[in-house]
Amino acid sequence: MESNAPTSTSTTPASAKAWIEFSEFLKLSGLEEQKVLEMIENGLITSKEEDGRRLIEAESSSNALVQRVQTGLTSAEANGSSYDPVFVERTIHTIMGLHDKVISAKDETIVAFKSENSFLKDALISMQEVYDDDKKTIEVMREELSHAREELEFMKRKYRLMWGKVADLGNAKG
Repeated sequence: MESNAPTSTSTTPASAKAWIEFSEFLKLSGLEEQKVLEMIENGLITSKEEDGRRLIEAESSSNALVQRVQTGLTSAEANGSSYDPVFVERTIHTIMGLHDKVISAKDETIVAFKSENSFLKDALISMQEVYDDDKKTIEVMREELSHAREELEFMKRKYRLMWGKVADLGNAKG
């Protein structure tokens, strides 16, 4: 069964996750493909399909590897046997590699967020400048409207006086 969506319930934002290609994960972990597919099906490792490629989420996969090694070490201690030092070294190297990828992805995310914040800040400043310009334009238009109203009132009074004199002249002749 192939998973198109991450199966993890982690609280880490999706943008902050480090995704590595399935083949790269197989090389890093040294695990068999079938074992990794089983871990994906069991929800131990988060995966997704993107552009026809299967991607593995680095943090969940490193956690799964750590749990696997811890379980193996515990059972080896109980049985009185030990792991091959090469296996332990390779597992530690794999976990460190995955950890580096997670840190790198988080650093990239921080840089992206800073860039986005800078862009949003510039956009807000620009919008504030446009708002201030619009405010000034509205104030000028209000002043012009007020002046036009005063002029209209003056003209109304002038015409009333003029028509009032004409009416008075007409009444005086009559």
